[in-house]
Amino acid sequence: MTAFPATPAWVATQHKAFLRWTNSHLEARGITSVQNLHSDFSDGVKLIQLLEIIGNESLGRYAARPKLRVQKAENVIVALEYIRRRGIQLYNIGAEDIVDGNVKLILGLLWTLILNFSISEINSEGHTAKEGLLLWCQRKTVLYDDVEITDFSASWNNGLAFCALLDRHRPDLIDYDSLDKSDAKGNIELALKLASEEVGIPQLLDVEDVLVAKPDERSIMTYVAHWFHAFSALDKIETAGRRVEKFVEVMSSSYDLQHSYETRIKKLLENIADQIKSWDTAVFSGTYSDARTQNQDFSKYKSQLKRSWIAEKTEITSMLGNIKTKLATYGLKDYEPPSGLTLAELDVSWKHLVQAEGQRSKRINETIRDIKENLRKKFAETANTVAEKIDSVSIQLVQLDGELEDQQSQVKKVERQLEPVKDLLTALQKLSGDLEEANVEENDYTVYSYDELQYELKLAQSAIAKKLSFIENQIVARSMTNLTPIQLEEFESVFRYFDKRQQNSLEEVEFAAALASLGLVYSEDEMHEVFDDVREGEPTVSFEHFIRYMVDVTEDQNTAEQVLQSFMEIAEGKPYITEFDLRNSLVPDPMIEQLEEIMPKDETEQGLDYIKFMEKLCI
Repeated sequence: MTAFPATPAWVATQHKAFLRWTNSHLEARGITSVQNLHSDFSDGVKLIQLLEIIGNESLGRYAARPKLRVQKAENVIVALEYIRRRGIQLYNIGAEDIVDGNVKLILGLLWTLILNFSISEINSEGHTAKEGLLLWCQRKTVLYDDVEITDFSASWNNGLAFCALLDRHRPDLIDYDSLDKSDAKGNIELALKLASEEVGIPQLLDVEDVLVAKPDERSIMTYVAHWFHAFSALDKIETAGRRVEKFVEVMSSSYDLQHSYETRIKKLLENIADQIKSWDTAVFSGTYSDARTQNQDFSKYKSQLKRSWIAEKTEITSMLGNIKTKLATYGLKDYEPPSGLTLAELDVSWKHLVQAEGQRSKRINETIRDIKENLRKKFAETANTVAEKIDSVSIQLVQLDGELEDQQSQVKKVERQLEPVKDLLTALQKLSGDLEEANVEENDYTVYSYDELQYELKLAQSAIAKKLSFIENQIVARSMTNLTPIQLEEFESVFRYFDKRQQNSLEEVEFAAALASLGLVYSEDEMHEVFDDVREGEPTVSFEHFIRYMVDVTEDQNTAEQVLQSFMEIAEGKPYITEFDLRNSLVPDPMIEQLEEIMPKDETEQGLDYIKFMEKLCI
């Protein structure tokens, strides 16, 4: 945007607001936007295109690519004559003013267009467009104590008026009560951003244009008019929707009542028939829990379901009476329920239900048996077996010996021994549920519970997994003869620290963090390439992959100079390095503690003197 030296601030503000207003129309039609009102309107083409959009009609033929001044002037004349034909008065402006780029007159012309095409249709109770827009703003914000809109200037410079309009129409976007009412800049910035990104209102102004003692009135009016149109459209849609909703509700109410009656009586009759059939076909498994459950279900039926059916039967009877009364009130044809859905048929079905209920009660009382002791014994037998097998696994893990490969084979064999234990635990879970259903709380045949054994199994599985990972890593470490024990311990410590999933492997993000903690930092593209090379087609980097890679880079890159350079990068140029610097570079906590023990303090006691440390090592 062109700056305007030695001109009032309002010129620059209006230039920005009117230019963005113009572009909001042009860009909506896919037309190249205007960059400068001083020069981009001078050939008349953009002005004609703007008028055709806001006037919603063609202006006829004109020079689309004018080269000569006379062609540009003719284009401008076409535009000005169209404006006058629309009954819009223009004062003290001619074609040459626009061709010559008279900014103030161009701004005046655009203001006239804004008034007549964007604001003039805003009126309320006989007020002018400006008064109507102001009244709309006041009515929408009347419930906000911190907002008092009396003009289109200073009333808006704290941002609360904009925030209140947003909260009034789109409360899902902003929490007005949580705003810091004293943060004018923050409130303006938030409102303009939400209006642009969430509501689609073009941001004609920037924060600094509003955050002044007296914002430019015309610019504020132009911007607020966009808010009016956006939210008025929402209001119209909501009003139309409520009107249609009310109409449909009134017209369909009588049909809904009839449909509800038929649906509810049909459902009640089906429920009664299903209940009777369910009782007639019910079988008992011979277990205490089954008999007890069926007895509880029957008691629940009598205290809840049957009472709800009695209430439903009463309401259905009343509903039919209401339907008949309503139809008679509006002079409509009387309603007679179809065959199979009459109240007389409901009474017959109800009598059958009462008879079946007495028979069901007798069958349940004859079925209940005391089988709690058998449940205790079966649970105890299974629980004790599970405990013995888990104890056996723990003992075998402790007694491992021989070569690493032999130990690895032994652990895998032990791991397979847990498979049948899982099935036993599943069976134990069901038995535990059966005991709970039978209200059995004590069991003298075992000291174990399902939860306890489930926990012990998880511990055993975890111990096996950790043991396998440890052995596998030791096998890998054994072959790395070109690494010092300290290096190997460091690399293994880093690998385990970043193996957050404890899968003995690293995903790309974890791998990158591990390398960074060791001073190996790559760009994103380089990291992708390194990760793909190291994992050798596998989805993740294994411990072996990691160690082999560290062997390669350590042989070539772990020079004293590069380590010193790494310390300098972590310290960001300071002659000392702090614990915060080390943590920020993702160095593992154990290594930080080790560095703090062996590295001297700097003279200021603010951190560790890595320079003296490295000089001493290099000597």
